[in-house]
Amino acid sequence: MGHTFHIPVLGLGYSVDTPLKVARYGISSVISIVDDELIERMREFHTIKKEEFVPIPKTEPDFRAKRITAYLNLVDKLINDQFEKLKNDPFEEGSDICRYFELLPDSSQLKQGYDLMMDYPDNSRKHIFEEILREKITKGAIDVNIMSKIDKMNYDADGNYLGDDNTDAVAAVRGFVESSLQSSLILSAGMNPRLYSYLETYNDFFPDENGKLHKKIILKVSDYRSAFIQAKFLAKKGLWVSEFRVESGLNCGGHAFATDGYLLGPILEEFKQKRADMVTELHQLYNSALTNKGIVCEVVQKQLLSVQGGIGTAMENSFLIEHYEVDATGWGSPFLLVPEVTNVDEDTLKHLTHATEDDFYLSDSSPLGVLFNNFRGSTIEKQRIHRLERGRPGSPCVKKYLVTNTEFTEHPICTASREYQHLKINQLNTLELAEEDYEEQFRAITEKICLCEGLCSSAYIKNDISKPKENKAVAICPGPNLAYFSRIYSLEEMVKHIYGKLDLLDKIKRPHVFIKELDLYIDYLQTDLQAQLKDLNDKKRKHLTKFKNQLHEGIAYYKELFAEQFAQSAETMQELYNELTASENKLSAIVI
Repeated sequence: MGHTFHIPVLGLGYSVDTPLKVARYGISSVISIVDDELIERMREFHTIKKEEFVPIPKTEPDFRAKRITAYLNLVDKLINDQFEKLKNDPFEEGSDICRYFELLPDSSQLKQGYDLMMDYPDNSRKHIFEEILREKITKGAIDVNIMSKIDKMNYDADGNYLGDDNTDAVAAVRGFVESSLQSSLILSAGMNPRLYSYLETYNDFFPDENGKLHKKIILKVSDYRSAFIQAKFLAKKGLWVSEFRVESGLNCGGHAFATDGYLLGPILEEFKQKRADMVTELHQLYNSALTNKGIVCEVVQKQLLSVQGGIGTAMENSFLIEHYEVDATGWGSPFLLVPEVTNVDEDTLKHLTHATEDDFYLSDSSPLGVLFNNFRGSTIEKQRIHRLERGRPGSPCVKKYLVTNTEFTEHPICTASREYQHLKINQLNTLELAEEDYEEQFRAITEKICLCEGLCSSAYIKNDISKPKENKAVAICPGPNLAYFSRIYSLEEMVKHIYGKLDLLDKIKRPHVFIKELDLYIDYLQTDLQAQLKDLNDKKRKHLTKFKNQLHEGIAYYKELFAEQFAQSAETMQELYNELTASENKLSAIVI
């Protein structure tokens, strides 16, 4: 057994080359393949050191897919080179191969074997142990992520639609499939039936003669029901979901997809209780579909379960793995404070280390119309306010990845763009609203920020590849959990913290991961209720009441869970009960 955690995708640019920094140590991480321009520039950055860079211009047919393939091939090649070098390192203090083993959890058999070997007397048998260990080590996965619903339709210079095979998400999938990587495609942000059906056109997602999947599918999900629905849709096509990554609806980084009051603990409990039956049913659908396609597969495919979002201590990490029987956890936002792993520019890094809980907040900043975890210290937020003060709200729309609105135009435009905000404010000015209503709608229009450029800027600044007149305003989207980490850390420190060998949050008051999420949901309910007060109809009232009742059910579940799991520590038990009671009282005080 190797590492029991992975590093999820972090924005567009923050983890775009993270595998180059951690994969050789057996740590898995995820690259976003949404932005082909960012990918092309990072390919140039990493190619310069090795061989001639041959650009792929936008005039080339299928340029988006080709750029993604070229970058992933380069990353794969560089990591293979790194790994071969590591395997041939001497077992000496400070060598990469020793670092590989020292980063492993103590529960790992490889780590135990390494410790025994290092304590072994220096003789010929030690050399045999060394060779066995060299053969047993594996690279971390180089997985890729796309938000499945970011699937912009594309047109040629004459305005002709380029077809369903050339939409953004489909082209990104093609870029991954045609690369040399043998890893996973992580699909997030909901179901896209057309995209899911497109996966069926590639043999790499089907088992070979030995039952091996050369390309795997991972679904990032927020609850059991949606996971099962999506997995069944794919299984009927002969496509196997190799892993579900359960992410907290609100206690996460990036876009926040709130559930209808369903909390992480009860969601994981449902997976735990129903997982075996789900796998059995999915295998029946999967095998039937493979038979219909003439594919013989006698191998029983594995289906892993992992969880991420707001995990902050080794105790929480091990509890989630042991109690809910998950296979791994995801640690994202804390790695933003590990410069050797992620692309955070120096100025943003400094602001993050001094940030407090109030600096991390849920916003309506995303052009997608989905709640977005924002950071008050970001330079893009300062730029947004400055543009407002100058009477020039909105951003120039250069990349157009998030164009979704057709309210004023034939082709979609972005709600963060200067064009859209100008048109929308002009419309607002004709409505003759009361001042309070006008200000509320004006804020809603102008709160949107350009994520396409903002989430890449930090990578450009840190690697010194910004263009002269390029917008250098940085957008960053950490989860609220980052508030409790208050300095820059090394990779060793963060990994030791995850595995309980070091406590980076010693003496820092921080709510339990479940309590924090609960409080975020209570705040969310309160905000939603306030927004609906003027026109609270029966349908909305029923929805809010159901939401509140679901949170009460979650609290009841946690009371029972904590009583069972933490009975050995009266002090811990009392502290958790006090936090739960405070949250329950706050929830009860909300009147719908």
